[in-house]
Amino acid sequence: MKRWLLAVLWCLSALWLAGCAGPQAITSQVSSFGTWPAGRAPGTYVFERLPSQQSQPQWQATLEAAAQPALTGAGFKLVEAPEQAAFSVQLGSQTRQDPRPQYDPFWGPFGRFGWGGFWGTGGGGVSMSMQMEPNWVHMQVDVMIRDRRTGEVLYETHATHDRLGSVSVQLLTPLFDAALKDFPGPAVSPRTITVPVRQGQD
Repeated sequence: MKRWLLAVLWCLSALWLAGCAGPQAITSQVSSFGTWPAGRAPGTYVFERLPSQQSQPQWQATLEAAAQPALTGAGFKLVEAPEQAAFSVQLGSQTRQDPRPQYDPFWGPFGRFGWGGFWGTGGGGVSMSMQMEPNWVHMQVDVMIRDRRTGEVLYETHATHDRLGSVSVQLLTPLFDAALKDFPGPAVSPRTITVPVRQGQD
């Protein structure tokens, strides 16, 4: 029994250390909508903030800084004066933390660790809480690009990423990278996209 418990602790320690090292890439589910006008090149843009987003200027500034590298890579150029912009870009984000991980290697048809009664009902079996495991986190970023003159939505894209751990602001940039990876070509939605995590992000 002691050897078995040591093996479990060793596995948990290995998972924890792997998480500390940080991912080298993240995989996201991306869905994109809209038809970019044929022959129209990306150009100058300004960020657009909804009234509800204007009440959280610091968070919106964080989103905008995280999205800017992906927008630049797609061919857009940020300008300060709205009258100089051909496009407006609206950003959004969503996060959710589930205190019960969706994946539990010790959950089986007969309770955790594969024997005993149902979890939490007793019955004389052996049970062990997995409180050592981190939360299951869902992160999503949203990008909407409009023609600033007409207000028409030209492109809408969303990227979601799930992982064990905590919400990481550093993952916003690779999420935006994934969301705009296929711009402006049409693509299957949803689709799986893996992008590298830039140096200094985890």
